[in-house]
Amino acid sequence: MTATRVEFNPFLPEFIENPFPIYHRLRSEDPVHESPMGFWVLTRYDDVAGMLRDARFGRKGFDTLLQARFGEAGFDLSMLFRDPPDHTRLRALVSKAFTPRVVEEMRGRIQEIVDALLDRAQDVGRMDVIADLAYPLPLIVICEMLGVPTENRDLFRRWSVDIARSLDAIALPTEPEVIERGTAARHALADYFRGLIAERRRRPKADLLSDLIAAEEQGDKLTEGELMATVLLLFVAGHETTVNLIGNGMLALLRHPAELRALRADPGLIGSAVEELLRYDGPVQRTGRMPNTDVALGGRTIRKGALVLGLIGAANRDPAHFPDPDRLDITRGDNRHLAFGWGIHFCLGAPLARLEAQIAILALVRRLPRLALATARLEWRRASTLRGLTALPVTF
Repeated sequence: MTATRVEFNPFLPEFIENPFPIYHRLRSEDPVHESPMGFWVLTRYDDVAGMLRDARFGRKGFDTLLQARFGEAGFDLSMLFRDPPDHTRLRALVSKAFTPRVVEEMRGRIQEIVDALLDRAQDVGRMDVIADLAYPLPLIVICEMLGVPTENRDLFRRWSVDIARSLDAIALPTEPEVIERGTAARHALADYFRGLIAERRRRPKADLLSDLIAAEEQGDKLTEGELMATVLLLFVAGHETTVNLIGNGMLALLRHPAELRALRADPGLIGSAVEELLRYDGPVQRTGRMPNTDVALGGRTIRKGALVLGLIGAANRDPAHFPDPDRLDITRGDNRHLAFGWGIHFCLGAPLARLEAQIAILALVRRLPRLALATARLEWRRASTLRGLTALPVTF
């Protein structure tokens, strides 16, 4: 009996539940995979890391792709989809707000937010880690950084979830409804920020939004369109991925009680624990590039302008780089995972995401000694670019 040829199909229910067996097959059987859907898929660590740092793979061409997928509502002005020199200029304008030193100064405030959220949950005796902690924490933090009022938190969540899910449409055939909801959410979020930007122009404050407006008003650093694209990117990326990092991470610990006990016994392991959780089941599962020339890779030729997906989730479980890669080990050393990317597009908010996750996860582990899953039936969001749970109910 002939074995079925492995294909990258993120629409399969079993893939949404657990993509790692498919990743393993792709990596061993067809590591430079040409999908019938019209793009290439890379799964080995060396190939994905190479793509991320190789100047032959860039973002040029994504503007056309986004225009085709989303019409006039694409992300073409965001630094996420730009190459140097524009990417370098845009990143420099916001990078100083996310340096390790600046982020470390936020530790006390982040701890306050976490404690307040857990105080509220402890009064009840059970909680949804996503809705009660993982979602509000990074949202409050990015809102405070940008100077955005948090009263509309539920509205922001709906918009960001719709935008995050629509990211799949960049590479994959996607239901029209998902694209429409993502487009409507981007319009709604843009309208909200348009009003807030107008207000900040009249009355600047000591926040990141006012700093970006000042750069835009200097004329040679930031255009009005780039200002809006940058603010939207910071807002969505500034909390959406951290929600999933905390949720996926806590689920992994709850499913591996020995690792949970080890962290509870030695809180000093929290740094290496978060790095391992990022590797084991990170929030960002893939990233895309387009080569600016033909590239020979793994005995195949990837043509100039083709869409190439680097599967970060697969690379982070490559046994060539991570011994016993399917085992969760919070003491794992030399953990050079790709959860935050690599190269010029390395995640700007990595120091902040790490700190938020460390504080939130350690607080859950230390304050709730009888923490346990409240159900064995968990639902994953129907998205394959950003991987996360719809809810994580726990008792304590």
